[in-house]
Amino acid sequence: MSTSYLQRLVEVMDQLRSPGGCPWDAEQTHESLIKYLLEESYEFIDTVAESDRSGMREELGDVLLQVYFHSRIAQDHPTDPFSIEDVAKVITEKLISRHPHVFGDTKVSGSDEVVANWEEIKAAEKGRTSALDGVAISQPALSLINKLLYRAEKYGVEIDMPTYPESLPATSESVGSALLAVISWAHKNGIDPEDALRMQSKQIMREIAQQEAR
Repeated sequence: MSTSYLQRLVEVMDQLRSPGGCPWDAEQTHESLIKYLLEESYEFIDTVAESDRSGMREELGDVLLQVYFHSRIAQDHPTDPFSIEDVAKVITEKLISRHPHVFGDTKVSGSDEVVANWEEIKAAEKGRTSALDGVAISQPALSLINKLLYRAEKYGVEIDMPTYPESLPATSESVGSALLAVISWAHKNGIDPEDALRMQSKQIMREIAQQEAR
């Protein structure tokens, strides 16, 4: 019986990380591989934008490698090891539990209700009560701000935000132009826009925490 390539990848990673395998692979840690996970994810995004089917196939393989690599590293943990099978088990159970309209008796009217149910189930599973719970702080500042605004709105948290002239129609072009102008302004004045925006994200998080504490 032939072995699937998914199982073969498990075997290859095990050989690379085991004695007599590759010295570089054996030295890697979760921390040392983070940059590669980010790079491979961005490279896959580029192939999607270019509708490059061959590139998508290759870059998805690189992303999959990172999942298998981290899982193989996790097997060596002295007190809390886990394998790629454990990872697959967790995501499989999560997909089933968060799709009760497919695997249960829940009825939905459309994708908006699916998303709402997903968020409610997720919050209940993780015991989340704050708009800040589960927000990935390490993500780029722009996406972090967007996530914080989404969470604040969802949890009904009122926060003070700077406003833009309402007379200007909000389109992808006008918003992009405004963002470009701000980034250019920051660049000309020697200010890192990522750092500046991250400072603002911290202020938003403080404000959300203060509002929730009342």
